[in-house]
Amino acid sequence: MKRIALTSVALAAVAALALTGCSSERGGTEGASTEAAGFAADAAIGVALPDKTSENWVLAGGLFEDGLAEAGFEADVQYAPASNTVAEQQNQISAMITNGAKVIVIGAKDGKQLGTQLQQAADAGVKVIAYDRLIENTENVDYYVAFDNFEVGRLQGQALLDGLAERSGHEAPWNIELFSGSPDDANSAVFFNGAMEVLQPKIDDGTLVVASGQTEIGQTATQGWEAENAQSRMDSLLTSTYGSQEVDGVLSPNDTLGRAIITSIKQAGKDISKITVTGQDSEVESVKSIMAGEQYSTINKDTAILVAETITMIQALQQGEEPEVNDTEQYDNGVKVVPAYLIPPVIVTKENAADAYASNPNLLEIVNASK
Repeated sequence: MKRIALTSVALAAVAALALTGCSSERGGTEGASTEAAGFAADAAIGVALPDKTSENWVLAGGLFEDGLAEAGFEADVQYAPASNTVAEQQNQISAMITNGAKVIVIGAKDGKQLGTQLQQAADAGVKVIAYDRLIENTENVDYYVAFDNFEVGRLQGQALLDGLAERSGHEAPWNIELFSGSPDDANSAVFFNGAMEVLQPKIDDGTLVVASGQTEIGQTATQGWEAENAQSRMDSLLTSTYGSQEVDGVLSPNDTLGRAIITSIKQAGKDISKITVTGQDSEVESVKSIMAGEQYSTINKDTAILVAETITMIQALQQGEEPEVNDTEQYDNGVKVVPAYLIPPVIVTKENAADAYASNPNLLEIVNASK
């Protein structure tokens, strides 16, 4: 993927938070010596990210490189190739430890297969921050920084209900289908469970009908978050279930899959303007789709804020302090509850897009151009 250009607003957000530590009570760098209680202020920091299939992962890499450099650290940002297995990311993390990284930030390619590398990190005294995706089945993950992913799911579920009432042209019951993310991503279940907290009562009372009967996460999963897998499943659902009836809405966990589902629906000759499809990540093509009246909603998760909060955590560790967290209960990785710093997500539809993207010139331009 071609690297996405970083906006001045995003860079300013990262630089401001990185250099100030957000506020004095969150352990800013004012007065810090080169050799503080934690580690050297110019130490190496590793950032291991998954492949570049999502715009946000590409943006995050650039923001980490620039933000860590602004904060005085030596950044080592690596991606695991899309065509490779998790072994590449395992090798990258091991190399970061060998090369002296003091903190490693990990956006896991598969959060269940990093136990050996994280034990190696713990043995070397390296702190590990799980970024965006929880790392599972190990005690050697120190912190988790993410948007509140259960709330993301709840917002998606509510958006589906709102869109059905607004777009379908008829009263309930409404026919829907459910999609979830890749089973090797711990976030997939969190998104799905959040959405089902909203949707399951409506399925139980008959307001919603999952016509295919596929309501379990194992039935709805999309391996690798790959668009072609989502499109293929939607093609099959339309053929097997919707020959004599209409589909009114689809729960999609992210924008990439949402656009694939929309492509399937349009190729089947159905009117997408009457069908509600959700999403997440505010990808450029999906914002265009929302403004064109096709995709109904997305979730705005400002990557610049997430990266900046991660750098603030690193700065606290550099000074020998405990980073601020705001959740110590939700994120049980199977071995421990990982202390987390959670950021609230924002639902975006055509109606509130201008306000939601007021600080993002690129997306705001798309919104304004559609008026």
